[in-house]
Amino acid sequence: MSCGRKLARMLTGGVAGGVKVLRFALALALATGALTGSAHAWWNQDWSMRKQITLDTSSTGANITDPIGSVPLLLRLHVGNFRFASAKPDGSDLRFVAGDDKTPLKHHIEKFDSLLGEALVWVNVPNLQPGSKTDVWLYYGNQKIGAANDAKATYDPDTLLVYHFGERGTPSLDSTVWANNAQSVAQPADGAIIGSGLRLTGVAPLTLPASSSLAIAANAPLTWSVWNKPATLQPSAVIYSRRDAATSSGFVIGLDNGVPFVEVINAGAVQRASASTAVAQGAWHQFAVVAGNGQVTLYVDGAPSATMAAGLPALNTIALIGSDTATSTVAPVTPPSAAAQPDPSAAPAADGTVAPAPADAAAPAEVPAAAPVAAYPGFVGDLDELHIDKVARPAGFLKFLAVNQGPEPSKLLTLSVDEETASWFSGHFGVLLKAVTFDGWVVIIILMVMALASWIVMVEKHRYLSRQKQGNDVFVPAFRRLDNDLTRLADSAAFQADQLANGSVNKNASKAKSKDAAAALRYSANHRIYLIGADEIRRRFPDDATGGTHVLSAEAIAAIRSALDAGLVRELQALNRLMVILTISISGGPFLGLLGTVIGVMITFAAIAMSGDVNINAIAPGIAGALMATVAGLGVAIPALFGYNWLTLRIKDLSSDMQVFVDEFTTKMAEVYSTERPGPALHRIAAE
Repeated sequence: MSCGRKLARMLTGGVAGGVKVLRFALALALATGALTGSAHAWWNQDWSMRKQITLDTSSTGANITDPIGSVPLLLRLHVGNFRFASAKPDGSDLRFVAGDDKTPLKHHIEKFDSLLGEALVWVNVPNLQPGSKTDVWLYYGNQKIGAANDAKATYDPDTLLVYHFGERGTPSLDSTVWANNAQSVAQPADGAIIGSGLRLTGVAPLTLPASSSLAIAANAPLTWSVWNKPATLQPSAVIYSRRDAATSSGFVIGLDNGVPFVEVINAGAVQRASASTAVAQGAWHQFAVVAGNGQVTLYVDGAPSATMAAGLPALNTIALIGSDTATSTVAPVTPPSAAAQPDPSAAPAADGTVAPAPADAAAPAEVPAAAPVAAYPGFVGDLDELHIDKVARPAGFLKFLAVNQGPEPSKLLTLSVDEETASWFSGHFGVLLKAVTFDGWVVIIILMVMALASWIVMVEKHRYLSRQKQGNDVFVPAFRRLDNDLTRLADSAAFQADQLANGSVNKNASKAKSKDAAAALRYSANHRIYLIGADEIRRRFPDDATGGTHVLSAEAIAAIRSALDAGLVRELQALNRLMVILTISISGGPFLGLLGTVIGVMITFAAIAMSGDVNINAIAPGIAGALMATVAGLGVAIPALFGYNWLTLRIKDLSSDMQVFVDEFTTKMAEVYSTERPGPALHRIAAE
């Protein structure tokens, strides 16, 4: 058989083996897809990108054990966890879907800056459970879709007011359905804990409306929360104040020398609950107050810090953020000490003025040590994210807000890698393919041909070496059992008889085994070398006599050894045939890839020089595309290197086996056909 026919057969066998591998991989992919199809279903094919967001409230995450309910999830996006280049510049293509990958979730964008790579997005997560993991899918990458911001639906109807404080020069806008917009303009604060915030100086408060939705009935439930960063520590500095002079009632939240407190005034009776520890100046903390069931609880950073038995009074007046007086006409008063309590008779009147306290005013019985005061000083510092709810939120809800919105990274949120719509030509890989130049494609195609050839050589050579090892393992034991006729195994019938005589006890099984062994001889290099030696011996004994009656001279043995060595050389050449393709792939692949990369870089810089547009967006795609040629070269060389080393080791082992066999054959031939072997003639010489 010619070398061309051998190569064609080898390529055909290698391709057939490759097709089998591809069929197996396809079947495995289909089976995997069938098992996980529901988990990886794509909500809408119009969106090319998606990201899985996992909310972990279990012990491995935020460790929230109390009920949570529906919550507004804050999602901070940046260049480290989001591909801004794949989304629309304003983020209007963002969509959120529940973990079932079917139910859309309401959301709104507080900030989206694709240039700086920053975004703040609020998502409504319904019925979040404690001690569990919940998935939310973020979809983006649809340039044709319009915005779907729905701030009012992001919060449930029990949320009465939400200020993000992102406005400049206009009153703060309410993000809820109740439209409780502020009635005054306050100073914005850049770099707050969540985007922009509110800066308070103690003299310019923010006025909240006296709307019907914000009206508080007696003993009604309420949840109030805000993030604050005090610029200075003051005695009884007011963050939130709502008073009704007609009923001598009020509701005040503030900081007393850094100690958070909540104060409830019912018909002149003042009750105050203070936190156990003070907060640090210049640090962000979340304060929350929950009233309901005759109890008022103060939370600091999501943890309960103080509780008192009290119910809220009926209030239907305006509320102030950062002040305890409605006008600036009242002269400043000395604030009470930390131990003193305000005189409820000095509450602001309906017109916003504060009447001076009478000299003989007595403190209420509930707080006998209270001193009469006109008003508390206003809070000085920054605020962010004010929430007011008409229900008593559970402790898990408040802890979720504190952990999710806090400044420190937490284990609550985990963002997975971005997924694409199962296309080789989308995302980063698509950008690379589009950036490859024509000369780069020429180099890559050449490298693909080299890779295919090297893989075919490795597969076919592995099969060839395995069959040869199997054939040698069958033949060599039979050869070593020969005694006085070394040519007997040249006959296939004699070989099968030898296998039967030395096989299993079961005769039928031995016959089948002997036939398989005879078929394996076709691939045994040692058997082919043996046939050369047997043929040389028979040529010298034309009468086909046994070794017991014929002898070989030293010259004949040397000549036969030379024939065996020649056969050994030809077998070694067959073992190493086509291995040069692997060496070419190993040494030539990287150089060809480097050539394609260099040419691609040259073309990229030439194009930039001609256009005059020098920026990273113009350079990066060309450089990345040029590097594809180097990657292709390494993809050819690395597998070929591993395969070459493995095959070389196996070829070395088989070469050693053949050399050992040639020595064994020569030695056994000298023993069987030597003039010095024991026999009748030698016995007669010894007797004489």
